[in-house]
Amino acid sequence: MARIPVCPLAELAPESVRRFDHAGRTYAVYRTAAGELFCTDGLCTHEAVHLADGLLVDYEIECPKHAGAFDIRTGEALRLPPCVDLRTWPARERAGTVEIELG
Repeated sequence: MARIPVCPLAELAPESVRRFDHAGRTYAVYRTAAGELFCTDGLCTHEAVHLADGLLVDYEIECPKHAGAFDIRTGEALRLPPCVDLRTWPARERAGTVEIELG
């Protein structure tokens, strides 16, 4: 797996989500209120809307278009209209930088 730097940790506030584009794909990188880091596909599986524009509450990201929701830990679609889960990738902080692991 390749470790890809996303941004300085200080640029990803607690309870926020950031869009990250790499190698022709879009990802969403999350930081929870407790400081945990997660990464999922960046587009809603229902209508390809950027999840980074959505609302993050606890471990749930809400799509800004139709209010569908996903669990950021597992990618599971929690609330319709999405019924296809998101893919997830490991995310971590290393030396003050947020990294994701892509394979």
